[in-house]
Amino acid sequence: MGRVYGDPVEVHTRQDGRPVRFAWRGRRYAVRTVQEHWMVNRAWWRECAPVPAHPELEFWRVEASPGQDQPTGVYELRRDIAASTWTLRRIAD
Repeated sequence: MGRVYGDPVEVHTRQDGRPVRFAWRGRRYAVRTVQEHWMVNRAWWRECAPVPAHPELEFWRVEASPGQDQPTGVYELRRDIAASTWTLRRIAD
């Protein structure tokens, strides 16, 4: 099933931050749909507001495929806002 975060991934986004494609393990994937999007602080329990004032991590759960006629998989893209880096976790094929 799910794997530990840590696989670096190159993500291309629209101007609003929504991922449109990513490169992972030498293959390019096109994002077909976004299932979920959320932002959190690493220490979220210390904040009383429903939305973190200064989010540290941004998550996008997406369906993506490496080609037009290829099957889609579900992936979770995580952006570390301070480091400006992305990592990936594959959820399902």
